[in-house]
Amino acid sequence: MSASKSHPWVLGLTGGIGSGKSAAADRFAQLGLEVVDADQASRWVVEPGRPALAALAEHFGEGIVQADGTLHRAELRKRIFESTDERLWVEKLLHPLIATEIAQRLQAAKSPYAVFVSPLMIESGQYRLANRLLVIDAPRELQVERTLRRDGSSQTQIDAILAAQATREDRRALADDVILNDNTLEHLQAEVDRLHLVYLSLAGMHS
Repeated sequence: MSASKSHPWVLGLTGGIGSGKSAAADRFAQLGLEVVDADQASRWVVEPGRPALAALAEHFGEGIVQADGTLHRAELRKRIFESTDERLWVEKLLHPLIATEIAQRLQAAKSPYAVFVSPLMIESGQYRLANRLLVIDAPRELQVERTLRRDGSSQTQIDAILAAQATREDRRALADDVILNDNTLEHLQAEVDRLHLVYLSLAGMHS
């Protein structure tokens, strides 16, 4: 993906569960960067009034829409968990819409560069949308500890998520920059601030 005067260059930001990816994204936002989150994009495309929600309602019936007009996410999860065919149908509907939403928001960004955040950047191939890739890395035991503390998830659930995600080695192999987040939040923010100065100089080269 090339940058131009009208389209800022894109920093891809990823990391495994419990790595501190969201905290890093929050810091970029505090620094005034446009942050586009893949998880948020998946929610934007099914907002009331959007074509995807109408398509889901037509396919699954009105039970998929709540009384306030929003998507009944728990019901959708149940339907696609019970049927591989239904899951594939939903993915075929939503994935292109999510990709378009992400691309449009990145192109519309007004900041010197835009930050694209995705937990599955490597696995999905979304890293190809970025001009540069920053990986937030953390030792596995620290990932587990943080996730247990934050989500109240079980060890089994966390192990399953880690097994489904790219390995630390895979992420680092594709990364242009790596922050090892095994210290304090202040340390992570300082590392983001340091790289931000580098990225500002790169933004000047891309303009």
